[in-house]
Amino acid sequence: MLDYETLKIIWWLLVGVLLLGFAVMDGHDMGVGTLLPFVGKDDIERRVIINTVGPHWDGNQVWFITGGGAIFAAWPLVYATAFSGFYWAMLAVLWALFFRPVGFDYRSKIAHPTWRSTWDWGLFVGGFVPPVIFGVAFGNLLQGVPFHFDDNLVSYYTGSFWALLNPFALLAGLVSSAMITFHGANYLMHRTEGVIFERTRRWAIASGMAMLVLFLLAGLLVGGLPGYVITSTVDAAALPDPLAKTVVMETGAWLNNFRVQPALWLLPSLGVLGGLAGVGLAILRRPLAGFVASSLAMAGIIGTAGVALFPFVMPSSSDLKSSLTVWDSVSSHLTLGLMFWATVIFMPLIIFYTSWAYKVMAGKVTTQYIEAHDKSAY
Repeated sequence: MLDYETLKIIWWLLVGVLLLGFAVMDGHDMGVGTLLPFVGKDDIERRVIINTVGPHWDGNQVWFITGGGAIFAAWPLVYATAFSGFYWAMLAVLWALFFRPVGFDYRSKIAHPTWRSTWDWGLFVGGFVPPVIFGVAFGNLLQGVPFHFDDNLVSYYTGSFWALLNPFALLAGLVSSAMITFHGANYLMHRTEGVIFERTRRWAIASGMAMLVLFLLAGLLVGGLPGYVITSTVDAAALPDPLAKTVVMETGAWLNNFRVQPALWLLPSLGVLGGLAGVGLAILRRPLAGFVASSLAMAGIIGTAGVALFPFVMPSSSDLKSSLTVWDSVSSHLTLGLMFWATVIFMPLIIFYTSWAYKVMAGKVTTQYIEAHDKSAY
């Protein structure tokens, strides 16, 4: 079995991969949902848009479920602390997600304009709200979360829901929303044609530019934020104990990893260059390549946030030593090892069947298709 220290690093990387998989796979259908009320001008056009993601949106949820399960199993202290402290935010995500299965399945069952319009906006909420809240959560992580542990490692959250909605966190939420909308627009362009394609193309260019501007602005602000630094000796192979360390705050410390390893600047560069490429490819009407570019941009943006935080996973603003890190918030050596080999076996299977499903459902969705399949299409 791999040693404990190595497994801790591997699971930090794997959680990042799962988050990226969720952003790429579930993100594009959330982006399509965000665009639905604005790109589709009548019922047929909106049904075209819905049917580009309707057959596979639920399969993409496996990344969301697996990511949450991985955090629960690999980082139990993070899971318990985050889901307790961010309780109302997590409920808002779940409430927004409720609109998706009901909206997809029931939206076209009744041919009444009010009924269908209501579910169109429900699908918008289900696509728009979760990325914003996830971005807000990342913004709060970079500022520190108000929680602490007692001597029995029981966590206490001392903040409030409204305190999460601070200016920097809202900026991070806008970055996330623009990123997902841009990604969804590239996918929607790939699956449509005609007026829907042209309207979506304008949204792709606008959201891509917004993502770049907001990401660069957030990066500039992060350089001036107080970051966290561990000043005590860390035994990376020791049993988890989040209170057995000393932590201080230093302005600009979130850039320390980039200073020590300049090659890490490739991640924010990938975010910017991927975004620029995606916008350029939208202008050139090459949506499939644009979809790849927006996927790379998301990898760069998410990777930048993860590397900036490392080794912290959930910093504490009320008791610095309670901050949770890669080293002291994990499960046992045996648990991480068993999970690793399960991932080695099942991750390729997930990728294989997802690729097969998308290959089967490839092609353009047109108004003619919707009219010919009025009773069977979404």
